[in-house]
Parts: sequence; C-alpha cells; structure tokens
Amino acid sequence: MSTHATKDAERPAPLAGLRVVEFTHMVMGPAVGAILVELGAEVIKVEPIGGDATRQLLGSGAGYFSMYNRNKKSVCLNLKDPQGLELARQLAASADIVVENFRAGTMDKLGLGYEALAALNPRLIYCSEKGFLSGPYEDRTALDEVAQMMGGLAYMTGPPGRPLRAGTSVIDVTGGMFGVIGVLAALEERHRTGHGRKVASSLFETTVYLVGQHMAQKAVTGQAAKPMPVRISAWAIYDVFETADGEQVFVGVVSDSLWEKFCAAFELAELGADPRYKTNSQRVQARDALLPQVRELFKGYTKAALVAKLERTGLPFAPIGKPEDMFDDPHLLASGGLGDVTLADGTHTQLPLLPVELDGQRPSQGGSLPAVGAHTREVLRSLGVADAEFDALAAGKAIQ
Repeated sequence: MSTHATKDAERPAPLAGLRVVEFTHMVMGPAVGAILVELGAEVIKVEPIGGDATRQLLGSGAGYFSMYNRNKKSVCLNLKDPQGLELARQLAASADIVVENFRAGTMDKLGLGYEALAALNPRLIYCSEKGFLSGPYEDRTALDEVAQMMGGLAYMTGPPGRPLRAGTSVIDVTGGMFGVIGVLAALEERHRTGHGRKVASSLFETTVYLVGQHMAQKAVTGQAAKPMPVRISAWAIYDVFETADGEQVFVGVVSDSLWEKFCAAFELAELGADPRYKTNSQRVQARDALLPQVRELFKGYTKAALVAKLERTGLPFAPIGKPEDMFDDPHLLASGGLGDVTLADGTHTQLPLLPVELDGQRPSQGGSLPAVGAHTREVLRSLGVADAEFDALAAGKAIQ
C-alpha cells in the first residue's frame, strides 16, 4: 500500500465526531442523514415504537428504507409518552445537527422545534425538510410527485397533455441534497460564530430550481419551453437510435468538432463535406433530412458493435440501461461505486454509494441496516440513562 493510501486510511472521515439526530421518514429527510453518515457523522434515527413505517412499504417504496438508512443507529422512543418525549428532547439537544421532515408545526407542538432546542443548545443546526418554504403554500402537504406536477417538471417530462413524473424520487433526493448544502454552510459559519441556525429546504422550490433553465429559456427567447419529448433540440443528432438487434443507444453530437469526429469514425466523408451540415445551427435546421440518414446508419450495427465503435470516437453515447443492470455494471464494480449492504432480513447485496470521491477514494464502503431499536440502549447510555432505568422505561413502553 502506498504512503498516500496509508494516510488516507488513517485520516478520520470528514464529518467524524458530529452527532446527527433525525426525526424522519420516507425519502427526503432520510436522504439528508444518508449523505451525512457516508461522510462520517454519527446519525441516530429516532423511530416510533415498532419502527418507522417506511420499513414496511411495498411496491415502489420497498427500497426506500434500505437505500437511505444504512449505517444509521436506530433508537425507538414513544413521543406520546412524557418520558419518551423528554428523552427525545435530551437526545436532540445533545446533537450537532437535527433533521426532521414532518408536517409544518408538528415538531413545535412536541417541544422539539428549533427555538426550543436552540435554547438548550445554541450550537445546534436544525434542518427542516418541507414541502414548501415560507409563503402562502407553507402549510400544504406535499409529496415528490405533487412538487413535480406543480413545479413544471412533470409537464416537461411527459408528452404534451400527459404530464409524467420522473422515474425516481428525484425531488426528494435533490431536496435532501440542498438540505445538506445548507447544513454544511451552517457548520462552517458555526466555526466562526459558535452559533447554529435553522436550515430549510423544500420539494416545491427544489423543483422550480431544476426547471429554472426552462424559465430562463422563456426569458431569453420569449418562447415557452416545450415538453422534452417534442422540444426543439439544441443539436441535430441528440436522440435514441435503434440498432440491428432491436436494442437502443443514445448518441449526441453536440459540437462542430464532434461532428467531424462522427463523420470520420463512420466514414461519412460526403456527409461531412456537405455545406448544409457544416455548423451546428445548420445541422439543426436540416435535422429532418439528416436524422433519417443517421438512423439508417446505426440500424446497420448491433448494439455491441455500435457501442464498441462509439467508445473510440469520444462522442457522448449511452446504451439504454435499466436500474437492475447497474448491479453488474463493469464501471461501478471496478470503481467501487457499489457498496456491500446487509439488508434487514440478512440478505447481502450491493447498493450505490455516495457519488463523491475525496482524494480519489469513496468516503464510505457500504454497511448494514439497523434493526428496530438496535441502538436505543447504547445511545441512551450516552445521555446518562443507567441500565436499570432503561429496563423500567422499556417495560413502561416509553422506549424500545
């Protein structure tokens, strides 16, 4: 092992020593803790007695808990019990960061809001993940899909008249990322001031930020953006193409230099010399004439042959993959993009790691999911709860 690698192995994780306490469920709130735990923070997930209901979701929600709760510590507290609620208050006050994504006002009613906790710990950074930021909509209930529909993303994704949500919880996860950005900014400020602050991010405003490029398009051109399936592309060759074996490959030719490479790679000297296609703007104007020729060209290749050829050209391309294909993706397997994970039922699998490298290394390598209440005793000991008191609280159903 190199000296550099040895030093990396000995270096503490970037957020080591920070305690995060989260009162979260579903995706958006847990995504904040999922990122922080991969960066080295201790993340304590407060669950109700019996565990977070997200653990039991079926269908498209079956992977939520496994993806966004690895390596966290599970503490089960009954927030309807005065003793359980007091322990939650003590635990939250002991944290560097609290994360919550319950309905507006819920945490305040429990005495777990920012003002109450900051009075106990002025250094606390409090991250609220909400449907909407402050304003007329702030008390509405929102979901990822609600925000996508309301904020213009579903309109841009589906064909005209058929709004379509993106195929993953993109707003939940991105909203969680914006929450982490706010938390890290507040941490840096705390180094200078000694004080924490309240951070909030939201589903609706996250959606609007993501469609901001289309808003800017309207401002710049005076023309409203059309849904992506019928948009006027900025490039002539920027599409999904069929291959000889019935597979599909996306190819993009997004500059004049790439056009030259494309023509050279596929021995299209006559096409490359055609003055109608010399510049990108000309190719866009002539797209209806150009695209059928390219479609016919690619139809002469199998997917494997086309991918092999494109690999050598420097052109942007992508075979159309499915989520299940990623388990066997050679790049992810070779680069450490997937980490070993033990699921709640003991099944071993691999799931994506945080898509960040620090000095060429992933900050985490995988992990396991906590059993319901697996760390309650350990964490409460850190608050001074003795074993005998713990047993009495558990017998009274204040904790699990």
